[in-house]
Amino acid sequence: MVKPNTRVLFVPLDERPCNYEFPYLLAQGTDLQMERPPLEWMGQKKTPGDTTRLWAWLEERAAAADGAIIAMDTLLYGGIVPSRLHEMTSEQVRGRVNRLRRLKQLYPQLTLYAFQLIMRCPQYSLADEEPDYYADWGREIFRKGFIEHRQELGIAISEEVLELTDINQRLPVEILGDYLGRRRVNLEANEAALELVAEGVIDFMVIPQDDSAPYGYTAKDQQQLRSRISELALDLNVYMYPGADEVGCTLLARWVNQANQAVPLIYPRLSALQGAFVVPLFEDRYFYETLKYQIMAAGGLIASSAAEADLILLANTPGDTMAEASSQQCAMAGYDVHRNVVELVEYGAHMLHYEGKNIAVADVGYANGADLKLLRLLKQKGLLFKLAGYAGWNTSSNTLGTVIAQSMLYTRYGPTIEHLDFLALRYAEDACYCAVVRTAMNNGIVEQMGFNKFMLDGQRGSVAAVIRERLERALEEYVNGPEGCVKITDCYMPWNRTFEVGLTVRHDAEERG
Repeated sequence: MVKPNTRVLFVPLDERPCNYEFPYLLAQGTDLQMERPPLEWMGQKKTPGDTTRLWAWLEERAAAADGAIIAMDTLLYGGIVPSRLHEMTSEQVRGRVNRLRRLKQLYPQLTLYAFQLIMRCPQYSLADEEPDYYADWGREIFRKGFIEHRQELGIAISEEVLELTDINQRLPVEILGDYLGRRRVNLEANEAALELVAEGVIDFMVIPQDDSAPYGYTAKDQQQLRSRISELALDLNVYMYPGADEVGCTLLARWVNQANQAVPLIYPRLSALQGAFVVPLFEDRYFYETLKYQIMAAGGLIASSAAEADLILLANTPGDTMAEASSQQCAMAGYDVHRNVVELVEYGAHMLHYEGKNIAVADVGYANGADLKLLRLLKQKGLLFKLAGYAGWNTSSNTLGTVIAQSMLYTRYGPTIEHLDFLALRYAEDACYCAVVRTAMNNGIVEQMGFNKFMLDGQRGSVAAVIRERLERALEEYVNGPEGCVKITDCYMPWNRTFEVGLTVRHDAEERG
């Protein structure tokens, strides 16, 4: 069992709630004491966190800690977005990586879990989270890397070769040089971190990839790191798979499982026969291959049957190509014909009520939000607040990592107040905000108020007030009922845009008519 007063230090990936709050909230329902740096040190979107203070905090508190869960991108660059913007040299970055070696030498009792991203290469021209020039040249940078990779493999078609010639004539050399130079520094930092794993400084590491694609700069970096992992015989200590903002939760679950010498067995039940073979949006491989890694990274394994499982994971997958949650009102055969979400819910209800199994829901049917049909069915069956976990936000991997972590903790700690509050947060955010309110706000309301989805009127301005009002109405329609209701106590816009929302909620168990 986790020894009393076990202390784990947590360095988040950035200041957004998904990174700064979610793992911390999950830890509150356990016997771990998780400590994190003050929010004001974490930076703000493109403004990097205070790495001097963050390092000092980590080094000062390590003496009394049992371990740490560390986002390397925060300690090296100041956060996920600053990792794409920095002007650091390889020598500067390696110097920061080496500080972990000294930390472990001073405090050998520390168990260190780390995660470090491969720098992404978005497929679109938008500078919201990238260098300013990405607004004009982002698509071209991606396509250049994509086509050149296919050329190397001998599979580029003639139209792609012509496109590449055009890009090479137009794309400014200095812009490409800046972008590729930063990629090179970041890749060297990834390789330096692998050396720390080989030395035993880092005990376990995840290299997640957000916005991945099967070809291009990120795919080639993956290949290089995969080769290095094999050379160093680190396949059991370093996992590389799609994801990013969920990894803090994943490593928290791994910590609890390892400390308790537990390996939870999870039995996945999919809503679609072809669901295992869907390549989710923004990812580079079949859903089921990522699912395996997500379960293993959290310290579990896939069960061969429901009977032997500690947890049944109901995975609401699409029947073929994945769509965005904002389009779910449209008729699509992949959702209406080639899957059976009713059977998924009936199976879950049966296994919960008649077999006594822990049931969780990975709502990965759509990208960037919940499946409202599924939510209605869960409410009709009275399951919403009986689940071991639920998630349905952003990418498939973000959802998987979050729900797997929550539900693994549930198998050990049960329906704590913190668990019910986190379920309430998922329904408020993933379902009511991402799938309902955000869609409406982006489809005209924000513009009618004189703003746009990338620039609102502050974290707690008039847009946030409208969002809170609409959220409360959506909760009444989709969530609140005899099992209880969700009460919102705070609503703000962390990055002053509509994409993410910051919420503080609680589950109220009072009976509803």
